[in-house]
Amino acid sequence: MSSSMTQSNLDRLAARHAQEIIQRTSDKKPADIDNTVTKALGVLQENGVYACFLYLKAKEKGNGDIVVDEMLNLLDNLGFGWGKPPSNEAEDVLRHITEKVTDTDHLERLLLVKEILEQMLIYARYGAKARS
Repeated sequence: MSSSMTQSNLDRLAARHAQEIIQRTSDKKPADIDNTVTKALGVLQENGVYACFLYLKAKEKGNGDIVVDEMLNLLDNLGFGWGKPPSNEAEDVLRHITEKVTDTDHLERLLLVKEILEQMLIYARYGAKARS
C-alpha cells in the first residue's frame, strides 16, 4: 500500500465499493441485499476474511457474487499488487484469497483488509436499508 493511503482514502474506497453493491443490486429487494451483507459481515467478523469469501461463494449465489466482485475490486484498489483472480469462479477466488490476501507473513495487512472490508459491508448494509 502506498504511503499516501490515509484513513480517509480507505473510508472513501469502502464507501465507493459499498455504493457499487447497492447500484448493481438495484433490481433486487433491499431486504435481500441487507440480509446477504449482514450475514457476510457476521462471518467476516467471527471467522475472518477467507471464511467470508467462502460463505458468499457457497451460500449467497446471486447477491453474493456481486458482493465478492466488489470486495475483490476494493482489495485490488488497496495497492498491494495482488491483482484479481483469473475468474470469479469459487476455486479461483478462494485460491487468490489464500495465496495473496491471507498471507500470515503480513499480519498487519490482513488486519487492515479485514477492517476495510467490514467498513464496506457496513456501508452497504446501511445503503440497502436506506433503499427500503
